[in-house]
Amino acid sequence: MTQNYVVIMAGGIGSRFWPYSRANKPKQFLDVLGTGRSLIQMTYDRFLNICPSSNIYVITNKSYYDLVREQLPELSDNQILLEPIGRNTAAAVAYPAFKIKQRDPEGVMIVAPSDHVVFKDNIFEQNLTTAINAAKGSQKLITLGIVPSRPETGYGYIQYHSSPQEKVKKVKTFTEKPELELAQKFIESGDFVWNAGIFIWSIDAITKAFHRYLKDIAVIFEEGRDKYYTAEEQDFIDDAYTQCKSISIDYGVMEKAEDVYMVKGEFDWSDLGSWDSLHETKDKDKNNNVVDATALLYDSKNCYLKGPKETLIVAQDLDGYLVTQSDNVILICKKDAEKKFREFLSDAKEKGAQFG
Repeated sequence: MTQNYVVIMAGGIGSRFWPYSRANKPKQFLDVLGTGRSLIQMTYDRFLNICPSSNIYVITNKSYYDLVREQLPELSDNQILLEPIGRNTAAAVAYPAFKIKQRDPEGVMIVAPSDHVVFKDNIFEQNLTTAINAAKGSQKLITLGIVPSRPETGYGYIQYHSSPQEKVKKVKTFTEKPELELAQKFIESGDFVWNAGIFIWSIDAITKAFHRYLKDIAVIFEEGRDKYYTAEEQDFIDDAYTQCKSISIDYGVMEKAEDVYMVKGEFDWSDLGSWDSLHETKDKDKNNNVVDATALLYDSKNCYLKGPKETLIVAQDLDGYLVTQSDNVILICKKDAEKKFREFLSDAKEKGAQFG
């Protein structure tokens, strides 16, 4: 019987959620939705009906090892893959793919971000099972696509061949984050979906794809076949990452490969990529404000307020603002100013490392 394996990618620093998300504890380790579980814990829970806990791997930066151990104590050290430096998503897929290949070359691998949120888990499982069944014993590289609800410029788009009878649809093109006018045309055409960054493929298919499209990365990680699941693995990986180029799995493999397919995700989804997207998922008052703080609001709408309960926030005549206090930083800006957050964070670090 074919085994399923899940790889949760958890190496990002969540800069667009600063100052709530910090380098020492980024958003995937935070209880963003107030459920009592962090985003990475919710992601782990989501896959327990897909495969046993022993087949779930987390790939993250070395500096987050303690956080992963604390939040996912069910995982063994062999299931926590530690990157010494960030090398984008191609390396983050290749490392676990070639590692799992040594244990089970016939397996199916699911790759998912650690910081996305899914609603309607039962439908998610149904859509994922469709993709898994298509991936078994095949060379198909499959991604889940989300039916767009608006012309979003912050997501990548996938165009697919329209075949109403087929649940697994052939991909035509990938498009990175488009301008608003182009995104609107995508929505109107009806044959585009959002790229959710969730991938499904057989171990055989993805390792062969690396050898074909990113041969240098394939050769690097193939050389570790005698080191995986041994005490020598981390030293090998530390050296391997110094040789790896930084490239995304989308650009390096998915946009070049021929056997690329898409299964429509019919569940509700958000990448929680910004305060604005989090605002969409939260309960709001009659003026469309999210208030996660002790606050007094006057003549204000479409705002997001977040702060410690012992601090009172008083705001008047604001429209579409984020007001948040986290530890030693108070931030007040337009809620949709996500493109400015890298600049905010960079400038804050110049004021002092403690603000990053």
